[in-house]
Amino acid sequence: MSEIVSGQGGTIVPLDDVEMYLTAGEWPWAVENRERIDAHWLRLKAEKPALFNGQVLVMCESRIADRRLTGRYIATDYASFLAMRDFGVPAPGTGNCFAMAALRAADGAFVLGVMGEHTANAGKAYFPAGTPDLADVRPDGRVDLLGSVGRELVEETGLGAGDVTIGDGWTAVLDGARLALMRPVQSELPAETLVARIRHFLAAEAEPELADVRLVRRAADIDPATMPPFLQRYLRHVLG
Repeated sequence: MSEIVSGQGGTIVPLDDVEMYLTAGEWPWAVENRERIDAHWLRLKAEKPALFNGQVLVMCESRIADRRLTGRYIATDYASFLAMRDFGVPAPGTGNCFAMAALRAADGAFVLGVMGEHTANAGKAYFPAGTPDLADVRPDGRVDLLGSVGRELVEETGLGAGDVTIGDGWTAVLDGARLALMRPVQSELPAETLVARIRHFLAAEAEPELADVRLVRRAADIDPATMPPFLQRYLRHVLG
């Protein structure tokens, strides 16, 4: 993938590097809308008691030039992050920038996880991924998105660094306020063996984040009902 391609579901941009930093301070929008955010959070918690209001990172500035993404995050609580998702983006340049492990089996099938019922995105199918948080911030303030890929892969599938090969570069999918950063992750196992291994891991977890695993071998396997537009866009581009 060497060119910028636009279409339904977002614009695809190849990147050689990503350099995002954490900026200090509180997110002004969250401060100004605290009462509305808290009321929304109470409704969500009533529906899904397992939700946890921890600290996450929201993109507050970004720029892509010369195959490089640079920008800043600001820390906020998960309640404010979900309010941004559900109310709409509060200001230009604000959004959700996250990294995904574009996991692929040895026979070429992509491997996606179906989110569990207790999660905020229940029933949706994604690559292993998560919203960046303070654990991803290095001492110099840089947000380690490649580290986030590895961490989320282990947490969701049980696959560690010795089980996969993480490729070079990123593929960004820009879809409104969402900026998804795909990193190629290759397994040496065929699809069915890989799926069985992940399901075995999920069965041993007390409360796994994933409810199941799904394979995408060809464009016909893409499910618009469960896969978000930006992910459909990426898969169609890669699969041709």
